[in-house]
Amino acid sequence: MPTHRLRFDVNCSILFTELPLLERPAAAKAAGFDAVEFWWPFAEAAPSASEVDAFVAAIRDAGVHLVGLNFFAGDMPGGDRGLVSWPGRSAEFRESAAVLTWIGAATGCRSFNALYGNRLPDADPREQDELAIENLAVVAAAVAPIDGTVLVEAVSGPQPYPLRTAADAVAVLDVLRDERGVANVAFLADLYHLTVNGEDLSKVVAEYADRIGHVQIADAPGRHEPGTGEIDLDGHLAKLEQAGYRGWVGLEYLPSGLSESSFEWLPRDRRAARAD
Repeated sequence: MPTHRLRFDVNCSILFTELPLLERPAAAKAAGFDAVEFWWPFAEAAPSASEVDAFVAAIRDAGVHLVGLNFFAGDMPGGDRGLVSWPGRSAEFRESAAVLTWIGAATGCRSFNALYGNRLPDADPREQDELAIENLAVVAAAVAPIDGTVLVEAVSGPQPYPLRTAADAVAVLDVLRDERGVANVAFLADLYHLTVNGEDLSKVVAEYADRIGHVQIADAPGRHEPGTGEIDLDGHLAKLEQAGYRGWVGLEYLPSGLSESSFEWLPRDRRAARAD
C-alpha cells in the first residue's frame, strides 16, 4: 500500500499495448484508473482532423482525464528522441504544438512533454541548444493561452540524448526563464531514467521538487512495474509529496506480464485516488 496520497495515471503508449490505441483509455478506466497520458498518439506531426477527433472521443467516451501528452518526437521506435533541437525539423515540432493545444483545449490536458532530441553527428551542439531554446519558447507561448506547461525531461538509453540528469534539464529551464522570460515550463522527473543515469533520487527531490511539473515511474533494472526492481519508488514519492508535489504520477513502465496483472501492487481503491 502506498504511503503517500499522490494520484496515479496510466501511460497508454507503453501499457495496454495489446489493444488498439483508441481502446486503451477505456481499458485503463476498467482497471480502476481515472487518468491517462500518452506519448504522441499519431503517426505524423500533422494528423488529420478526423484522427484528432477520434482520439479526443476515445478519451471522453472512456470517462478518463487526459493529464499528459508528448509533442511529436520523430521516429521513436527508430531511435529518435524528439525534435526540439533538430535542425531542419522545427516546422514539424511546431505543427504538433498546434495539435496539442487543440487537444488540450478539448480535454483539459495542460502538461505537454517536449523531448529534447539527440545530438546529431553533422550539427554543432551549441547551435542545437540555441535552436532548442527558440523552439521551446515558441511552443510555450502556443500553449500558454490554455494554461499549458511545457515539460523537459532527462532520458536514459544508448542514444546521444544530451539531457541525462536533473541538472541538465533544469539548466534548460533556467535559460528559458532567465533569458527569455518563459515561466510555463517545468521538469518532468522520470524516476526510472534518472536512476539508470546514476542520479541520487533523494538529492533530486531535495534540490528540484519545486521545479517538477510531472513525475513518471518504472522500477529498475528492467523498466517494469514497482516491486520488480531495486528502486524505493514509494519512499521517493512520499518524499516528493512531503516536499510539496501534488501533481500526477504517470505509470510509464513495461509490464512484466499482461497490463492488467501489472497493477496488482496498487490497491484498486488507490487507482482513482485524489490528492487533497
